[in-house]
Amino acid sequence: MAKSSVLGYPRIGENREWKKALEAFWAGKLGEKELHNQLRQIRLQHLSKQQEKGIDFIPVNDFSYYDQVLDTAAMFGIIPRRFNYSGGVVPLSVYYGVARGTKDAAASEMTKWFNTNYHYIVPELYGAEPVLTENKPLIAYREAKEKLGIEGKPVILGPFTFLKLSKGYGRSEIDTWLSILIKLYAQVLRELQEEGVQWVQIDEPILVTKLSNDDVARLKSIYGKLAEAAPQLNIMLQTYFESVDPFKEIVNLPVQGIGLDFVHGLRGNLSAIREFGFPADKVLGAGVIDGRGIWKAPLADKLELLNELQTLVSTDKLLVQTSCSLLHVPVTTKPETMLFPELRNVLAFADEKLDELALLTEALNKGEASVTDALEANKLDLKALEQSVFRNRADVHSAVARIQTQVPVRKSPFAERNSAQQKKWQLPLFPTTTIGSFPQSTEVRKARQSWRKGEWNNERYSSFIQEQIDSWISYQEEIGLDVLVHGEFERTDMVEFFGEKLEGFAFTQNGWVQSYGSRCVKPPVIFGDVAFKEAMTVEETVYAQSKTKLPVKGMLTGPITIMNWSFVRDDLAREQIAYQLAYALRQEVEALENAGIGMIQVDEPAVREGLPLKQEEQRAYLDWSVKAFRVTTCTVQDTTQIHTHMCYCEFHDMIDSIEEMDADVISIETSRSHGELIHSFEVNTYKHGIGLGVYDIHSPRVPDVEEMTTMIDRALQVLDPKLFWINPDCGLKTRGKEETIASLRNMVEATKLAREKHAVNV
Repeated sequence: MAKSSVLGYPRIGENREWKKALEAFWAGKLGEKELHNQLRQIRLQHLSKQQEKGIDFIPVNDFSYYDQVLDTAAMFGIIPRRFNYSGGVVPLSVYYGVARGTKDAAASEMTKWFNTNYHYIVPELYGAEPVLTENKPLIAYREAKEKLGIEGKPVILGPFTFLKLSKGYGRSEIDTWLSILIKLYAQVLRELQEEGVQWVQIDEPILVTKLSNDDVARLKSIYGKLAEAAPQLNIMLQTYFESVDPFKEIVNLPVQGIGLDFVHGLRGNLSAIREFGFPADKVLGAGVIDGRGIWKAPLADKLELLNELQTLVSTDKLLVQTSCSLLHVPVTTKPETMLFPELRNVLAFADEKLDELALLTEALNKGEASVTDALEANKLDLKALEQSVFRNRADVHSAVARIQTQVPVRKSPFAERNSAQQKKWQLPLFPTTTIGSFPQSTEVRKARQSWRKGEWNNERYSSFIQEQIDSWISYQEEIGLDVLVHGEFERTDMVEFFGEKLEGFAFTQNGWVQSYGSRCVKPPVIFGDVAFKEAMTVEETVYAQSKTKLPVKGMLTGPITIMNWSFVRDDLAREQIAYQLAYALRQEVEALENAGIGMIQVDEPAVREGLPLKQEEQRAYLDWSVKAFRVTTCTVQDTTQIHTHMCYCEFHDMIDSIEEMDADVISIETSRSHGELIHSFEVNTYKHGIGLGVYDIHSPRVPDVEEMTTMIDRALQVLDPKLFWINPDCGLKTRGKEETIASLRNMVEATKLAREKHAVNV
């Protein structure tokens, strides 16, 4: 009999109960005991739901109090020394301190989880002396069994992936660290075996990236030793997000099951299994249901794939499972009553994907005839949207066809533009600015809600937004910033705001997903062809500019970020979607310039997260991503200064592409990486304007002047002072008013010191 399996379930709850509990605890409104109780209740509800859906292998230990990578580090006592951790089970105060920072210690670095929009906390190994502080998978297994009678499948991040995602060790120390980690993992597995656990899922997504021969040899050693440590325990070695290149070597590792992604890694994994077969003694975890997308699966196609896999693997050795954890999709479509039927009928969030797993498993075990009606309904639903007018706009398709034949370039090269812009703006050395948003207070959120509900009319809401702009223009002038922003008080989200004003987008009522920590986002759904309707940002930006003599930046989100931070239709190549967005946004850029706005920031923080995991596919992606940005910005005058912003990524392997974007000024996060990104500019020349974020906006702490001065001084060792800007590392939407003002005052003071110190060298 085929079985069904889930790799992980969303932790946030149907109504973001998880987020609310965490934030109440951080605010001191919820005690630690009550936090544990509330999170336990959420966790058990999630397990019960999967049990009721008939899932055979239900994951445990996929739940987290913040992040699964941080959980693994905490389980092994890998806590940076600056948090004064003294051993034993890591207290919540230390755990959250690592994630969010404390008054006395900066948070650990946060970066993207492979090519997703989920952020993990980067483990810091230097100085660590790992020990097993508590067996988290065992605790989770016992809870599920005792409370619900579930024979759970403990999930743990694998040692090779954990090490590769960590920092603070040299290449020569890899084997030393693996030796340390293997002993700890072996202890975890032995204790699970002694408890009677049948299967454990060890996640090794790093296996879909480029592996050296030494890496493959290390994997053989790792899993050989783990097999010896717990010989009665079944290990499902789980990969996801792409195909596995050293296929023969990986599937022959000494484990009882191999999980492969047959959605995002379909072509590579299916070709490999057709060519090389699959070991007869192993279970194949066939990830056929997309754990990252929100669309119903074409069930007939999935069943055809599974039937082929059955010819290569016996039925009792086949698991029908999600391609990855369902962490990346919303919980349920039940609240989505406002969507038009053709769209709602093709959505599948986490709970609906459980139903798809159950249906496909039933079809394999009982025959296709047992699910004929469901297969036919599925086919009709998908066809209805495919044939709709929303996906067949001739005007959009012809515009994109033209774009693809053109080479988008600015009128003059950067050096000439920079000279013209400096003559126009007369900016001081090291201009100061922010990334765009200012604190969205409870008052702001309530006002927006009142307007959306119709309790406030447009005039009242517009007046309120103008009052907010007035206040923050005054604050910025008083603080001493050189280039101002209007604050984005009218925007819920940097992607949702634009999606609401463009054709081809839809919005869910409750389609939330976790981005980092308690930060949840509700991605728009790009379901049809994207088109410009009318100006989206001109009114607020022009109003802000009328209140000051200093320049005010227009603020847009770029085409690649809008695409990567949305749930995207799966019937069209992403390159085509990017060009549709770029063409629409170009019209907004032109509208701002025509309205007298001479600095325009087109943010692209998500360019790198869309980078394919396979190196051979990366160049093409970067080429069309750069082209989409340039399509958006290429028509402006030389004196119009184009800014962009990127955050929380490694840039050393794409500096050339960043420069090819041809923005006049780029701002990049460096604060959480403690300036390590600066190394990219020590080995690569960057000739455009650049601002390296000098403090971390994701932490509530107010950085001091000395801290920011150190960051500035190091950056100026490798960057041209005449092209250097000073700014926070990201938008300030989530911060409080007082801490924001205090931090910006310190930033301006650090800038004054830098000007005094470096003016003689310019």
